[in-house]
Amino acid sequence: MKLQGIFADLTTPFDHTGALYRGKIQPNLAKWNLTMLAGYVVCGFSGEGALLSADERVEMWAQAAAHAGQDRLLIGGLDSPGVHESVALAGRAAELGYAAVLAETPHYDPAAPAGLPLLYYRALADRSPVPVLVANRPRVTGIDLTAGQLVELSQHPNIRGVADFSGDVEKVQRVSRQTSLLAGCEQTLWRSLRAGASGAVLAMAAAAPYATIALWEAFRTREEEAGLDWQARIANPAALITTSHGVPGLKCALDTNGYYGGPPRLPSSVPSPAVRTEIAEAFRDLKG
Repeated sequence: MKLQGIFADLTTPFDHTGALYRGKIQPNLAKWNLTMLAGYVVCGFSGEGALLSADERVEMWAQAAAHAGQDRLLIGGLDSPGVHESVALAGRAAELGYAAVLAETPHYDPAAPAGLPLLYYRALADRSPVPVLVANRPRVTGIDLTAGQLVELSQHPNIRGVADFSGDVEKVQRVSRQTSLLAGCEQTLWRSLRAGASGAVLAMAAAAPYATIALWEAFRTREEEAGLDWQARIANPAALITTSHGVPGLKCALDTNGYYGGPPRLPSSVPSPAVRTEIAEAFRDLKG
């Protein structure tokens, strides 16, 4: 498994009733397949995985596997806090041909012992038929795994890497010396790649894949001026669809750029007209 390049954190299409909009999965993937994205994370954070039933998650995985390009590496998003359910889902991902699962840090109990995340990941990796990637997403979970913890987890033979969404470039540098690390913060993407990240998992890559790929290519060909330019171009739009407006904003950006974003699932709500205008303006020069 080669964790290199830009991976899009895909959204899940819903209709106005909140049901899966099955007819929009293939058209979106057909457009993403035209790009040089290395692969897709399906039903991860941007895919509102926490709001999906197990059956819906598996259906999305199956649809993505059926319509993704053959050269795209597929990663299934997991956010169940229980090892039992996570292992069962990892088994379904394996059956569908997924290369790995990206597991979110359990955060259901604020009073849980500090070692619980490490136990969860090890127990999952012991039983998972596919490799496990550790997702460190402190803004969402409230838990920021240290560089030492991430390196310690990477010693497990079935934990093949880390996706770090903290934006901590020093952590990226320390962890990437020991294992494959995908950066997850658009605002520090260039510095994270320079610090040793082998690629990135980005919400931005679903809405504006060409911009994120251009930054990756600038890094790969050592064109620092171009890389810094693309970093500056994506900084504000990325902030709007992550920290400012979250997944509803990301889906709005997809609608703006010719993909199907559609409504988020309740309890999230559709952005206001003013926010939609703001996002459309920010993505005006980042089409495609």
